[in-house]
Amino acid sequence: MPRPREIYLLDPQEYSPETIAVAFAKTSRSPESFRKIASELTGESSAEFNEKWVVGYGHSSVSEHAVLHIAVENISRLAVECLESNRLASYTEKSTRYQQWSCEDFHIPEEFAESKIRDLYIETCLALFQLYEKSLPAVAASLEKEYPHKQDETPARRNRIILTAAGDVCRFLLPVSAFANVGMTINARALEHAITKMLSHPLLEVQKIGMEIKEIAKSSLPTLLKYANRQPSLQSTAGFFEKSVPNVAEISDSNSFPGARLVRFDADFENQILLAAIIRYSGYTYAQAVEFLTSMTADARKEFYANIFGILGDHDIPIRELEYGNFIFEVILDQGAYLELKRHRMMTQTPSPFTPRFGYSIPLEIKKAGLLNDYSSVMEKAGETYHRLASISIPAASYVLPNAYNRQVILQSNFRSLFHFLSLRSAPNAHFSMRRIAQEMTDQMIKVSPNLGSFLRTNPGETAQQIEKEYFYRV
Repeated sequence: MPRPREIYLLDPQEYSPETIAVAFAKTSRSPESFRKIASELTGESSAEFNEKWVVGYGHSSVSEHAVLHIAVENISRLAVECLESNRLASYTEKSTRYQQWSCEDFHIPEEFAESKIRDLYIETCLALFQLYEKSLPAVAASLEKEYPHKQDETPARRNRIILTAAGDVCRFLLPVSAFANVGMTINARALEHAITKMLSHPLLEVQKIGMEIKEIAKSSLPTLLKYANRQPSLQSTAGFFEKSVPNVAEISDSNSFPGARLVRFDADFENQILLAAIIRYSGYTYAQAVEFLTSMTADARKEFYANIFGILGDHDIPIRELEYGNFIFEVILDQGAYLELKRHRMMTQTPSPFTPRFGYSIPLEIKKAGLLNDYSSVMEKAGETYHRLASISIPAASYVLPNAYNRQVILQSNFRSLFHFLSLRSAPNAHFSMRRIAQEMTDQMIKVSPNLGSFLRTNPGETAQQIEKEYFYRV
């Protein structure tokens, strides 16, 4: 008589994360059920197992079964960048669209202990927050005049829509010192790496967050995080490049304007995607698939593409073979948009240091609300303060810069990941900064690949040029 199928949860309230990890690990050599294995384990025996096999023998995959949910509150947006840079984790953070900040909601870095520098930092942050508070009702009033009245729309809903739109505009004023709350779900293996990165980070705030997360997590993962420590090689590599590469302030670049530029792509990516799909569904060898593909007409190829993309439902996930095609973009976008971009961790992102080098964006609604002079003045003040603070600490000087300042990012991604990213970030409910970038990236992908580019699901109702004209006084 065959055994009946059983599918069940191991309750984290009954078993610790380390015990669950060991129960899953032991199934490779034990015929017993997970329940029986887990019931025979103790905290001590689980720790001994992990000490021997995970720590001692390096079977780190075992620690992926131990999962924690960590609440992190009142850390700066700048610190969030490091926290959320770990690919194998899930995050939800405080939204600038739906919540508001007060003048006390920002981090004061220890790097600026000297009283005059500290006072200058606080004064600049307060100026940004005060204008942010002043701008919210002014921008909302301006939007109220523009937003059309819709039939059957309640006053409460109309008010929510206007306040949301005002938040999207006024977030440009928030400095990256602004506090955020982040909920993180992560396994022990990824958490060890995350803590190592934080302990090796140049910002004191991030180092302390790493220490605190390690101490909190050790109550559930006493063994698996035992050797999560600072990694000297990370600091050594950073130090070498900082000394060996000329100061960027001495180098001019006429191409450093805001926007997205496709700087490199796999020239043969269309063929590689189709070859992989043929092999998946036919069992051909690579050489046989190449021969088959070579014999295909252009119309036949289009039919194949249509049967990969054209049949997808709105929420369908396309086949993995679309990953056989890589693109590299250089993107210069406002910091607020970068904070959204960084959430897409199934791509490789390399942000440059956050400095005033690329100037700042001005939303058109700021001008319409009569705030342009105040806005420009406080942005210039933030830039000047940055340079004063940079003489003390270049990494910590970034805290004073608001979301309006532009940031450079190099990103590498495959067609499948970009298919999802561009659809999500060009949608009508996405922030206008990200919609503009998504449309620019789409235009360039269509240019180099009309066949596959035509299947990208971006919003056909607007273009990058329209977004810039409608939403920006200056990008």
